[in-house]
Amino acid sequence: MQTLPPTPFADAADSWNQRFENEAYIFGTEPNAWLREHAGAWKSGQRVLCVADGEGRNSVWLAGRGLVVDAFDVASVGVAKARRLAADQAVSVNFAVSDCDAYPWPQNLYDGVAAIFVQFADPAMRARLFSNIRRCLKPGGTLLLQGYTPKQLDYKTGGPPLLDHLYTAAMLREAFADFKLLQLREYEAELTEGKAHHGRSALIGLMALRP
Repeated sequence: MQTLPPTPFADAADSWNQRFENEAYIFGTEPNAWLREHAGAWKSGQRVLCVADGEGRNSVWLAGRGLVVDAFDVASVGVAKARRLAADQAVSVNFAVSDCDAYPWPQNLYDGVAAIFVQFADPAMRARLFSNIRRCLKPGGTLLLQGYTPKQLDYKTGGPPLLDHLYTAAMLREAFADFKLLQLREYEAELTEGKAHHGRSALIGLMALRP
């Protein structure tokens, strides 16, 4: 009987811990460009959640803007590096080690959620994740999301090699049909986010308000 190869995220914690164990920050220490461009939606003192924040580049940058930031990731090695980054930049972030299903997702708590390249999620997990994002945002809260589109399979400059993990505008429009869409843009850009996201990339960005 043929044995199928394991999926890239079969053991998520172990896989990401191995990726993060290098001293270097594999996605760099600068925030994601889509997040940087749109983070003005949140005012100093508001509370934001960074989903699957890895080594902390986005959460630490948001905390430096005066936001109250919670962040979690499944990889304890990544969270340890995120804590070091926060200490180096003299900011405070409430970090937790958790997968997406185990995170408590407190209801109506956050003024914002940043979900940047959370494309480890297969369709079933993605549905649960998007439902939880909806749950934890306050009415009027802002979601900033970025991911890769299927064309990224041609570029191979980052992201999972799995079609059903990638985003289309139609998918996101349907997933957040009850939100007020402020921006939903498919585009291409040169990414320089460490070694893991580097080169021409097929991207999609969403900015939306929970009703």
